[in-house]
Amino acid sequence: MYEKTQKLYDENAYLTAFEGKVLSCEAIPEGYAVILDGTAFFPESGGQTSDTGTLGGVRVTDVRIDEKTDVITHVLDGPVETGSTVHGEIDWNKRFDKMQQHTGEHIFSGVVCSRFSCDNVGFHLSGEIMTMDYNRPFTQDEINNAEALANDAVWRDLEVDARYPSAQELAGINYRSKKEIEGAIRLVTIPGIDVCACCAPHVRRTGEVGLIKVMSFENHKGGIRVYAACGKRALYALTREHDLITGLARSLSTGVPEVPGAFERMKNDLSEAKRQAAELCEKMVSAGLSSEEFVFSGDIQMNPARRALDVWMNEGTGLRGVFAGEDDAGYSFVIGRGRKGADLKGCDAGKAVAALREKLGAKGGGSPEMAQGSVKAAKEDILSVLQSVI
Repeated sequence: MYEKTQKLYDENAYLTAFEGKVLSCEAIPEGYAVILDGTAFFPESGGQTSDTGTLGGVRVTDVRIDEKTDVITHVLDGPVETGSTVHGEIDWNKRFDKMQQHTGEHIFSGVVCSRFSCDNVGFHLSGEIMTMDYNRPFTQDEINNAEALANDAVWRDLEVDARYPSAQELAGINYRSKKEIEGAIRLVTIPGIDVCACCAPHVRRTGEVGLIKVMSFENHKGGIRVYAACGKRALYALTREHDLITGLARSLSTGVPEVPGAFERMKNDLSEAKRQAAELCEKMVSAGLSSEEFVFSGDIQMNPARRALDVWMNEGTGLRGVFAGEDDAGYSFVIGRGRKGADLKGCDAGKAVAALREKLGAKGGGSPEMAQGSVKAAKEDILSVLQSVI
């Protein structure tokens, strides 16, 4: 049993390199599990994924902590010598990115929880995404308001204090925590904004967060899940969206403010074009059904085809069908029975589809009155099967 690992990241979140004694190195399925006497690598904990970097020049791919013993294990691509002292280096850009995100989360959650009387019930921070869960729903206006207040706290460049208060001090402090914590409790305090139990590295002052941007939000378990980006992530995300919208504006030969209106006009034009196409398709199918038992075309749309067939069924006798597609790609089809005439013997749309299934491997089915499905076969083979059952 090893003594708890000295958490160098607690002492200095900006420490990028250190020396550590290798207490053990064991082969595991993922590589090698290495325990040091002390480490600057933050392990996966509190909803945040671990640091990466190198130990003794060997890649560190994951870092884990046993929360009962406080022993930290590093997962390496290769072995290091037990008893040796190794040089460790943190992937600083990744570490600082998570420091910006996590401190931004404290600011945003502090604002949201105090202003809107809710609790932060979930948090996830990886190298690509940050989510925050709250136990009540929010409107767009409330999210916008919280975002504005959070950024005001960023730009006031407040001190971020991370420390372990004594048990006596802790008893007099009102702080947030998503779960019950045993042992020493580390509090991260942003004056007037938030006091929260947290084990992760944070920036020294809120100004280093730079910017907090809510990218989207959705209902989640009776509350809300917020997707946000801070600092460099926010800059890169907004740059991507800016490039996208300016590109759209250029393609539409308009200015950025006019893009929504241009798309609304395009959407209306497309809806009208689809309506006209469906109307023409319905007329084409109706004309075909008046002279043919089975209409085949690659230009047929199935919804207008069903409407045309239904109209024919009210006036016609026997079976009629519409097949949309082509021989190589296959056909979608609908077959209907005319409702006129007393003698419907032999007119069974369901049986016609059953024959296509049996002979040509078609999929689908239905009632004697109407059936539908799909089949990959040549037109002449389809017609041969249908003629045998009419």
